[in-house]
Amino acid sequence: MKNEILKHLSKYTKITNELEDAITKSTFIESFKKGTILLKEGDISNECYFLLKGCIRSYIIENGEEKTIEFYTEEQVVTPSNYGKSTPSNYYLECMEDVIVSIGNPKLEKETFQKYPQLESLSRVIGEIIMAKNQDTFAQFKISSPEERYLNILKKRPDLIQRVPQHQIASYLGIKAESLSRIKKRIINKKIIS
Repeated sequence: MKNEILKHLSKYTKITNELEDAITKSTFIESFKKGTILLKEGDISNECYFLLKGCIRSYIIENGEEKTIEFYTEEQVVTPSNYGKSTPSNYYLECMEDVIVSIGNPKLEKETFQKYPQLESLSRVIGEIIMAKNQDTFAQFKISSPEERYLNILKKRPDLIQRVPQHQIASYLGIKAESLSRIKKRIINKKIIS
């Protein structure tokens, strides 16, 4: 699995022998079973995750109802907003499948970055790329209709449709499950007519 991390990072920089050694020594991999809650509302978060295999969902509970914020899948970073801040989390992280993750924590990051400064630079570059991508995704999401949002999932993340329950997809889209059913029927009817 450490090879998967190296493969992912090689998209952003040339992996030298020294960098490979630094990554290998500072990588901690762990597995969690489907249904495991990695973070609960009110918990302090001292771990972030690089998802090697599986799916993690973040959600909040509002008025007794779960509202899905995001789904994370392979090669995505899951960094809770309260990571390393000693403040309570506002949301949950749940394993939707059995997952394998590389785990980071603030103490390990500090030690690793002091020992291997090139990893800090690489992390900053990757963080900026992820932040820009997330801003674009969020902006597109905000200006899209629920049907456009669903079509976007079908286009960019079709595996989610098979991997997570439809009511959670609906929640992620900001609609009820019944509305998602109507959207799916409209899409099918458009394909039949076309």
